[in-house]
Order: sequence, then C-alpha cells, then structure tokens
Amino acid sequence: MKLSRRNLLGAMGATGIACTVDGRQGIAAVTSKTRLEARPGTARLAPAEYEPTPIWGYDGGVPGPTIRVRQGERVDREFLNNLPQASTIHWHGIRIDNAMDGVPELTQAAVPPGGTFDYGFILPDAGTYWYHPHNRTWEQLARGLYGALIVEEPEAPDVDRDEVLLIDDWRLTETAQIAENFGAMHDWSHGGRIGNWITVNGDGYWTSYARQNDRLRLRLVNPSNARIFNLSLKGLSGWVIALDGQPLSKPHPAETLVLAPAQRVDLIVDVTADAGTEASLVSHERGGSYAVAVFRVNKAEAERRSEGPEALPANPVPETGPLQSARVVDLVMDGGAMGGMRSAMLNETDTDIRTLVRKGKAWAFNGHAEMTDTPLLSARTGETVRIRMDNLSRWPHAIHLHGHHFRQVIQEERMGPLRDTLLVQSGEVAEIAFVADNPGDWLLHCHMVEHAAAGMMTWLKVSS
Repeated sequence: MKLSRRNLLGAMGATGIACTVDGRQGIAAVTSKTRLEARPGTARLAPAEYEPTPIWGYDGGVPGPTIRVRQGERVDREFLNNLPQASTIHWHGIRIDNAMDGVPELTQAAVPPGGTFDYGFILPDAGTYWYHPHNRTWEQLARGLYGALIVEEPEAPDVDRDEVLLIDDWRLTETAQIAENFGAMHDWSHGGRIGNWITVNGDGYWTSYARQNDRLRLRLVNPSNARIFNLSLKGLSGWVIALDGQPLSKPHPAETLVLAPAQRVDLIVDVTADAGTEASLVSHERGGSYAVAVFRVNKAEAERRSEGPEALPANPVPETGPLQSARVVDLVMDGGAMGGMRSAMLNETDTDIRTLVRKGKAWAFNGHAEMTDTPLLSARTGETVRIRMDNLSRWPHAIHLHGHHFRQVIQEERMGPLRDTLLVQSGEVAEIAFVADNPGDWLLHCHMVEHAAAGMMTWLKVSS
C-alpha cells in the first residue's frame, strides 16, 4: 500500500493508523533493584472509535522507560517477566559483561513467565543505545518491547534540548490490532516483517515545538523488525555526531540518513524553518515522502549559531592492531527468496531448500541454517580479527555484533567509523575489524530479526 502519514485505512486488511500511546516515554531513575517489567498493556493507536490495541511493553508502555545515566555509572534492573512467553533483555550496543548480554542458550536461560533475572553492569561508553528482548524477538519486538538507554557524556554538548526518537513500524489490521501473522514464511524469506504504519516514540503523529534558531540533539533509534529508513531533514540543518553510540572524530553534514534495523544516529541540528511553519524529519520510500516527526516552529529568541558543533569525546574503545597480521574469517550470507541457495546444513544434515522452508529456515551463514556447536572464530583477548562478509542473497542484511564495536575496512588501513551494526547490501562484500577485548561467547546475527530466526545467526568465542 502507499504509505502516508495521514492514511487511516489501507488494503489487504492492513492499516496505517494514527498512534498515541498510554504511558508515554519516561525517564527511569537509577536506583538499586529498580524493577523493569515486561507485561501486556494497551495503546491508543487508533482514533477514539477504535478499541485500544493490546501490546506488550516494558512497564506496559511503548516505548519502555528511557533509562538515562552518566558514563561510568552502573545500571541495576530486576527484570520481571509477566508475558505469556519466556523472555530476556539484550542491552544493545553496550560493551557489557557476557553474563548480562541476554541471549538465551548462549549467555543465560530465558526467563519464564512469572520469573525474574537481575541485570547489573557498568556503562563504559557514552552514547545512544537501546534494549529489547532476545527470545522470540520477531514477535516480542513487533508487539512493542523496546526502550532507549542513554549514556550521557561527562560534559553534554551545547544544545537547547535533547530528544530521543525511536522510529518504528507496526503491522496493524483494519480494527487497529497488531496483525497476528508472526512467523509468516513470506516475511522470513523476503525482507522481514515490514509494517504499514510508522510511529515515533509510539506516536504516529509525533509533534513537538521548537524555536527558530534552536539547536537540538536528536538521537534516532530504529527498533523495527526489518524496515530500513531513508531519512532527511526539512527546516533543519545539522551534523551527524555519532553512529551506534560512538562519536565521530569529525562531525559531518546531515544529508540523507540511512537507518537500518538496530542502528542509531545522533544529530545536532539547528532549526532553520520560519516561525509559524514546521520543521520535520522526513522518510523517503518508493511510494513517496512523508514526515515522521514534526516540530512546530515558534519565534526565535536568539540568533542562529554561526559555528558547527565540536566532536564528542571519544569512548575508550580499543583501536585495532596492524590489519596485515590480523586473522581473517569469512562469513558468507546466502538464501532467501529469489536466491541461489539449494541446500544448507540443518541438524548436521545437508538439507534441501524445500525441507528447510518447511522447518522454518530460509537463510544460511557459511552453509549452516542454524547456530553451530563451534564458533565462527575463537580469539584471544586483545587479538585483532577481521570478518569478511559476502552477501550472496538478493536482500540487505543488518549484521550486529554483540559485546564489541568494529570498524568497516574500506581499504587496507582505511577504516570507517565505529559501529555495532552494519548494513550489507545485496551482492556487497564488506569487511569489519575489531579488537576482541571482551571475554565470553558473543552472538553475531542479522538484525532483520526474521532473518536471524530463519538461520542467520552465529557466534564468536573470546578467551582471556
């Protein structure tokens, strides 16, 4: 369907619906044994003539509470699972102790309904992060289980306001309910579960106010199952200052922004729209462009700043050693609709593609459509490693590494910015390098979460 910010009803029983949510985004205090509860709730996603939509949310809201702490501080949360399914919390992008990473069968047992688990860890890096489940992620994430984790720098940049914008999509029915077709093989073998209505912080009409010449920090987070957002600014002029929580050494102008699932972009923007008009964050798709977030602009109270922002202080992420001597491993991505994969290993058996699909598998890493018993690589603490990723499929993949940040190797010894999630396009070969400095067993997977469930998961072992 053609997606429009103002559409209410659409074709094929799926609806684009205005979204306002009970229990707005709040800031959770950092106290010992603060509880974070996953539970069913309701959200007023549609106009008043519709019934509220049942959702799953942390503390019953969408998004869950924003956890805001300072760099170097500790977060302690007692996770209470009051969902009808087992669940965990993964603290996305945090270089965390392995036991706190929230991956069932790799770092912890999944927390059963009614159960609890204590998460506690230090925040080593400032930046924009988020949290979400890692059990049946393809369903629990789509029902609304996510929230922001903001780690503030010792000295904040000079801005008038700091806004966290979680940009999500929902698949809704004509009655404003979440479509229950989770696990649909068409989604799993194609681009993933793509929704039909866009929200910001759980609101399809997200609107705020700003003054002309205000300088804002915008923290953009993509918690969607599979949608890649292509964004631009209207009535705003600004700079990209960080990617996936990690500061850029030199801010660069914010032009077209590509935000793949799980990625984050931090911007500093000046409001350039005239008073009485609107400034907006605009999403571009094949069906056209539409505003996902709007600032209604009031009269200026100050002159526009003439200087651009300074770079944020770097985080203590170790830099790689010489790349020539680093060990290189290959990660071949294959499968999916219209692809050339004819078989893959499943339960240690070479299995044809038709049988794989019947068993819910459609993708493979290095010819395996499942997590293997042996890791993709075993590294010593402090070792520099390189992973060469070859996307043979017809679909893009957002590859996320747990517990570390990496740089893309653009040319030998020429490196991209630090990230934890890299979008690899169809037919693309991309290489990353990082220091394996965090001991434990770490997941590496596609963050189009249906792709991960259908075979695109592996792991790394880092030994001290």
